[in-house]
Amino acid sequence: MNNISVLIKPASGMCNMTCDYCFYCDEAEKRKQKSYGFMTEETLKNVIRRTMLRAEGVVSYTWQGGEPSLRGVDFFQKAVALQEKYNRKQIRVINAFQTNGLGITEDWCRFFRENHFLLGVSVDGTEEIHDSMRHGKDQSGTYTKVTETIGLLEKYGIDYNVLTVVTPQIADQVKQVYQHYKDNGWGYQQYIACLDPYGEAHGKTKCSLLPEQYGTFLSELFGLWFRDLQYGRQPYIRQFENYVGLAAGYRAEACEQCGSCGIQYVVEADGSVYPCDFYVMDEYYLGNLNTELLPQMDEKRKELGFLERSLKLDEECRNCPYFRLCRGGCMRNREKAEEESTYRNYFCTGYKIFFAQWYDEIMQLGKLVRR
Repeated sequence: MNNISVLIKPASGMCNMTCDYCFYCDEAEKRKQKSYGFMTEETLKNVIRRTMLRAEGVVSYTWQGGEPSLRGVDFFQKAVALQEKYNRKQIRVINAFQTNGLGITEDWCRFFRENHFLLGVSVDGTEEIHDSMRHGKDQSGTYTKVTETIGLLEKYGIDYNVLTVVTPQIADQVKQVYQHYKDNGWGYQQYIACLDPYGEAHGKTKCSLLPEQYGTFLSELFGLWFRDLQYGRQPYIRQFENYVGLAAGYRAEACEQCGSCGIQYVVEADGSVYPCDFYVMDEYYLGNLNTELLPQMDEKRKELGFLERSLKLDEECRNCPYFRLCRGGCMRNREKAEEESTYRNYFCTGYKIFFAQWYDEIMQLGKLVRR
């Protein structure tokens, strides 16, 4: 079954917020053309048509940026109409929309509800932490507006996740953040380790997350989650759910927990395609959906050795007692061994701290799931 995953940037890297750690700003600065502006309706048509007609089973579209809401709700109404037009095989279509929450209005909410969009809303912990990291263009705080947006989503019955970038500030206040989310009723959570600038040394910025910090963060967060699990009131935390699934013998749905990169198509506003959101740079260009077909891009992906590279973990990593669950982590966080062609994750020490404390409990949960 040829399921297809497409991540689309309809407003390129344009954004109405300024975040201290924005990985996409870093990527854009390191390519010849920083921004591709707004996606045209012609490009939208070509992206939808060439992906829908190739898919079988399921096609998922994740709308991201920058900030995708800048493109306007009318653009997305056209996107849904094109999906319906080109869905000749009657396959399942999934739409997800990742937003900073600043521009979401009641019109947007009506659209999301009517078309069954899943929302991912970026929130970085408590108001104090969030406003220290995620600013308006005038450097003002954004927490109040973002939480008002979440209230709107709840009012309209729209499914949403809270997306949190794990910086040292989040890691140092994990108990306060967990309780804050609990108090707000935010039951679906994703935590993403903050990325260091591409191709640069780790641990050199104020937002850089050190391996030991990450390991302690995971350990404390899991302890809080595991305690609530005993009473059946735990939130859905994607990373932990995937670890339990792996312990049960299932494949992780999150690519960073699979042990190798997956096949996806990341589409910039001009129709150009890249193999991963963390590698939207000139050297990873696969083609353009205005002029080329997916099989041509798949061939280019093979020429780059993009997927194959993610399989080259060093022997110590593969022989680690925690490898069944760790799987080497995200390729973007791996470092190449000197004079070798193998890799190991920068956060390896952190993963060992976490699994040393909780591996047995995760494996037991996996057994319960299998039953």
